[in-house]
Amino acid sequence: MITIDYPEGLETAVSTTRQELGDQIRLMAALKMFELSKLSSGKAAQLAGISRVAFFEMCGRYHVPIVNYAADEIEAELTQDIAALQD
Repeated sequence: MITIDYPEGLETAVSTTRQELGDQIRLMAALKMFELSKLSSGKAAQLAGISRVAFFEMCGRYHVPIVNYAADEIEAELTQDIAALQD
């Protein structure tokens, strides 16, 4: 369990309940940690308290890529695909 101190009245400021705010904070933390490759999708989903499928849906909603390739990996894949098309 994690305890986070936040300003009094924050729930009202973001038009949510205390429970919903806690859920949102956990989701945002999970999304960011997944985006930074600190957590796997399964662990991030557990942190967010949702299924892995629902977590992937949240990734789409918040524009978090579920696959992160380095530029050189993308280039290698494309080079292979182009070579295969030319054969």
